[in-house]
Amino acid sequence: MPSPVADPLFNQSLEKGLAVLRAFDASHRTLTLGELAELTGMSKGSAQRTVHTLQVLGYVGKHPQTRRFQLLPKVIDIGFNYLAAHPLIRAAHPYLSQLAQSSGETASLTEAVDADMVYIAQFLTTQHIPVLTPVGMRIPMYCTSSGRAWLSTLPDAQVRSLLGSAPRPARTPNTLTGVNAILERVALCRKTGYTTNREELFLGDMGIAAPVVDNQGRAVAAVHLSPPTSRWTMDEAQAKLAPLVIECARAISQSLATY
Repeated sequence: MPSPVADPLFNQSLEKGLAVLRAFDASHRTLTLGELAELTGMSKGSAQRTVHTLQVLGYVGKHPQTRRFQLLPKVIDIGFNYLAAHPLIRAAHPYLSQLAQSSGETASLTEAVDADMVYIAQFLTTQHIPVLTPVGMRIPMYCTSSGRAWLSTLPDAQVRSLLGSAPRPARTPNTLTGVNAILERVALCRKTGYTTNREELFLGDMGIAAPVVDNQGRAVAAVHLSPPTSRWTMDEAQAKLAPLVIECARAISQSLATY
């Protein structure tokens, strides 16, 4: 865990509890006490006290067969309360629905968290999709259309700083990892109003995205479609889907003033 700046109000016990909850992910659905201690940087004694508290509160339990620790459904309450009270999601709902219907593809809304984008709303297509990206999932900015759309509203210096703040591994053979190459895509988005990604994060998956901005032009989110390569070429997606994405992002941006 990162060491907090000296702050008399900072609660380290709460920090440890959140670190334990964050240790569970798709790669670590169940964990032993020792694994939790290693992943969070705690001693076993500290990890044991933290996990016990979370067990008593109903956020963590033990798998009935393996006896390994796992998250319990109660943890959903924390994220759901954020989504339920979010004015951006309420404003975007009708426009995302219309975008999904008019395009026939999955329409999503994402927000920035550090150097990632997190899904906060989504309308799924009834057609086959190669990748499941549920609400709450985080994806990196550098190799996604939604991340590049959000970055396009920032000055180049801030974009470089964000790109340099986290690793940029090649997720597929098509992933752009160089800062200058990514900046070119970001700059193009400023001119065209949208940006793309073709199989840079997941094979078989593309992205067409546009930024959602407030009345001062600051990015608050990004809208994107996820057309699969099995149904679309990039040229077709840009010609037919990009105008729909731009219009959806513009409509959401304009509607924010009423919330």
